Amino acid sequence: MDIYRFGNTSASVILIQPVDDHDLSAIENEVRLIKENTETDFYLICVKVDSWNSDLSPWKAPAVFGNENFGENALSTLENILKICDDRSRTYHIGGYSLAGLFSIWAAYNTALFKGVAAASPSLWFPGFTEYMSTNEIRCRAVYLSLGDKEGHTKNKVMSTVNERINKAHEILKGKGTDTVLEWNSGGHFKDADLRTAKAFAWILNKTQGDKYDN
Repeated sequence: MDIYRFGNTSASVILIQPVDDHDLSAIENEVRLIKENTETDFYLICVKVDSWNSDLSPWKAPAVFGNENFGENALSTLENILKICDDRSRTYHIGGYSLAGLFSIWAAYNTALFKGVAAASPSLWFPGFTEYMSTNEIRCRAVYLSLGDKEGHTKNKVMSTVNERINKAHEILKGKGTDTVLEWNSGGHFKDADLRTAKAFAWILNKTQGDKYDN
């Protein structure tokens, strides 16, 4: 698990983002866009996962595209991330794109460390996930959700449920008192991932400032 660091190392707010090579190719633009949309200083720690489908999946599930099944190594990934979050005097948020967004939401059910979750186009079609959300309690203060307005327009029967699922997730979070928003972006899943992720983190940074979110 390789670690990449961006921003002010002494900032009191730390953003954690699981990434792959594609994310890293646009990460500097993402950092720039976050800075343009918030006055909050931050330190971004990117965690490059070894196996996207395995390391970010909370439980096993059959492949929905290609032939690579989903693993169940999210807990191990979270444990490794928590090891680098060793300064508990700082505020931590977690977020990411696609399956990393799903993982970030799941992580907030399994630790109280993260104050906010920035889930851009999260893979909420993942089998059983909204059911998991319904029967468990999230432990963060705020969750940003977004989706492209064409992401559900696919012949894949599992992935085509994403619109319904993200609406369901949003309702679950609101019903349990989480500070949340669902933003619809233009286009499909592979459009403007860096911009969408930056918007997600900026919303979290702006939303979680103030007394009610202090440590």
